[in-house]
Amino acid sequence: MSLNQTPQSNRIHIAFFGQTNAGKSSLINAVTQQDIALVSDVSGTTTDPVYKAMELLPLGPVMLIDTAGLNDATQLGALRKQKTLDVLNKTDLAVLVMDSLQKNHAFEIELIKTIQDKKIPLIGVLNKSDLNTLDAHRLESLSKEMGIPIYPVSSITKEGVKELKIAMSLALPSDEDQFKIVGDLIQPGDFVVLVTPIDKAAPKGRLILPQQQTIRDILESDAIAIVCKEHELRETLDRLGTKPKLVITDSQAFLKVAADTPKDILMTSFSILFARHKGDLLQLVKGAKAIEALKDGDKVLISEGCTHHRQSDDIGTVKIPRWLKQITGKQLHFDYVSGVSFTDSAKDYALIIHCGACMLNKKAMAYRLETVESLQVPIVNYGVMIAYVHGILDRALEPFPLAKMIWDEVN
Repeated sequence: MSLNQTPQSNRIHIAFFGQTNAGKSSLINAVTQQDIALVSDVSGTTTDPVYKAMELLPLGPVMLIDTAGLNDATQLGALRKQKTLDVLNKTDLAVLVMDSLQKNHAFEIELIKTIQDKKIPLIGVLNKSDLNTLDAHRLESLSKEMGIPIYPVSSITKEGVKELKIAMSLALPSDEDQFKIVGDLIQPGDFVVLVTPIDKAAPKGRLILPQQQTIRDILESDAIAIVCKEHELRETLDRLGTKPKLVITDSQAFLKVAADTPKDILMTSFSILFARHKGDLLQLVKGAKAIEALKDGDKVLISEGCTHHRQSDDIGTVKIPRWLKQITGKQLHFDYVSGVSFTDSAKDYALIIHCGACMLNKKAMAYRLETVESLQVPIVNYGVMIAYVHGILDRALEPFPLAKMIWDEVN
């Protein structure tokens, strides 16, 4: 990923849903003014969700998702339908595409209920308006019947495309702080020291994504970022001359950084910041308490939001299992899952340990947290768990008074 590119996880995810041949792919091409999606008269041309990152005015950086038709009656239709519905778990805005020549909308009304049950902003598009022009009264009646705003658009003539893009922008909830990671903890002019060990799993020449994003957030907040490696921290603090507002470390260097950071300086980790930024820090802090209840034979799931080349000392498959066995003294069984999928058998686990979710958008991480909460399965993230097993969770939560209070209560 280029340093100048917006990460996929920070893009607004806009998914286009509808029946086969409603014109979803051609509509995406019209909206973007590019031939992004494959268009054909053959039913079921789009088989798997197709993702395209781009800049789309007036929305900014977006991830457009073209999905398979939900009424696909082919042999693989059920599987394609499930993959399409899975997209809802990461969708910030849903666009329901209908053919203007279509008369019965019972299928769409049922789909609208599914989308609204997930509390996803939704707008409707009556595509192919060049083939069947509806008067204002009929359009208003259809919108009322379906319970959503509907916009007539022609992917061929491009009529209505501009109005649709404006409507998409207005349908999204206002969230000025959606990219904030550390900005609310610091003031302009503050010094923030970032301890960034060189991660062997990161491509050569790159910092890992949480480090990049945190640095950018500090600069956006008009504060000053000072970056060093773990063995340089003490000297950096001695030479700084001004006490930093905060020290942020990679979780794997927690113990050394905690020892080298004076007690009167706040300290936390990138992963804990992302636990708050992408998910629910309070839920994840409560999950750390479940480590004490683990028993021999318990199953623990280690879940990562991305795939990467695993090193011999990989954090997820090597270090975390070792630390857990050491602190609990129990014989535990570990399973691993990575990438965009999430396990359907979460209920089988005594504990789920999740990565910092830097490659997932907030919607996707919220879905995972809601899933395990509904199953009453405790979940903790890497940063919170590592601070706990090293006995420094109290200190790592000091920048977050409410989370610190919750941790004190469960203890």
